[in-house]
Amino acid sequence: MKQRPDPVDVATAPAAAASRVPAAVRAMFDGIARRYDLANHLLSGGVDFWWRRRAANLVRTWKPARILDLATGTGDLALTLARKCPGAEITAADFSSEMLAVARRKGVPRTVLADALHLPFADGSFDCVTVAFGLRNMADWSAALREIARVLTPHGHLLVLDFSMPDGALRHLYRFYLHHCLPVLAALVTGKKDAYDYLGASIENFPSGSAMMSLMRESGFRVVSATPLTSGIATIYCAQF
Repeated sequence: MKQRPDPVDVATAPAAAASRVPAAVRAMFDGIARRYDLANHLLSGGVDFWWRRRAANLVRTWKPARILDLATGTGDLALTLARKCPGAEITAADFSSEMLAVARRKGVPRTVLADALHLPFADGSFDCVTVAFGLRNMADWSAALREIARVLTPHGHLLVLDFSMPDGALRHLYRFYLHHCLPVLAALVTGKKDAYDYLGASIENFPSGSAMMSLMRESGFRVVSATPLTSGIATIYCAQF
């Protein structure tokens, strides 16, 4: 019989779990944690609120009892999920202790410091795993998806919300914004321009659309879909066994 995660002792997982994540990326997120929310809301023009609500509304239709919000960051999606799925037990996990500290101050009660490639949960622990703007930052996307599959129940759902590259003329405008405007604006808000230089490169290198769906299938998922948002600037991917 599969074990379930301890419902009480979840303040943090062993710090050693986070040590497996590239230190530079973790340090980068630690450094921008306090002004991360402000930067997100300003740089997206506030549309990030709508993206998370759209994701949480999808999750609500699945009626999950146990949700893992992986790469939770400062907990915005976890809090949105709590409002949309009031009966669900939500665990918020991230590799950045500073991000999790902000999430707890905002009211996220159940947090775990964890490396997404080595999750401290038993097989089949969750009915749903969500990852918003986090899979892109993981060292090995396929390994992360396989680890997510491991902690999901046999009929569990995965939802990934992340940036993607739009098609057509908007693609060129978006690339200009990513590489020339966003880092400068972000530096004014966070004082950390290098973190947002990284953001543009990570978005361009991240598989999107059919490429991401193929990656999910290769990682063991069978029912896979992609829903572009805001002309393809972001995409919601849903997957199930």
